[in-house]
Amino acid sequence: MSRSRELKFRAVTSFQRHVVNPLARQSRSQTLLETTGRTSGLPRRTPVGGSRVGQEFWLVSEYGEKSQYVRNIQADPRVRVRIKGQWHTGTAHPLPEDDARARLKRLPRYNSAVVRALGTNLLTVRVDLAD
Repeated sequence: MSRSRELKFRAVTSFQRHVVNPLARQSRSQTLLETTGRTSGLPRRTPVGGSRVGQEFWLVSEYGEKSQYVRNIQADPRVRVRIKGQWHTGTAHPLPEDDARARLKRLPRYNSAVVRALGTNLLTVRVDLAD
């Protein structure tokens, strides 16, 4: 990763981790992805933007496999997603073969614009919902 991309990654993820995510987790309308921490084994809740299509929930990670929640999914794909205040269990699948930029065109506009602007290594994730 180039130095400028690394600096951008560190600045954005620090701001998200310490400012945006704690505030977003407080909102009942915010979609949350709950993974299991690969080291701690504790639940980790991350605000995400995405869209439910039938029994699937689609999202795009800004930093691909460098995102902590993607790394947690790789260790344990069992997740929960809070959509409109209701929790759903599911299994997450990173899809590197999917065209993440094209996928963003089918997801919520505001979040997609932010992901495109800030992301450096986009990765589509599909969650197969069990309920």
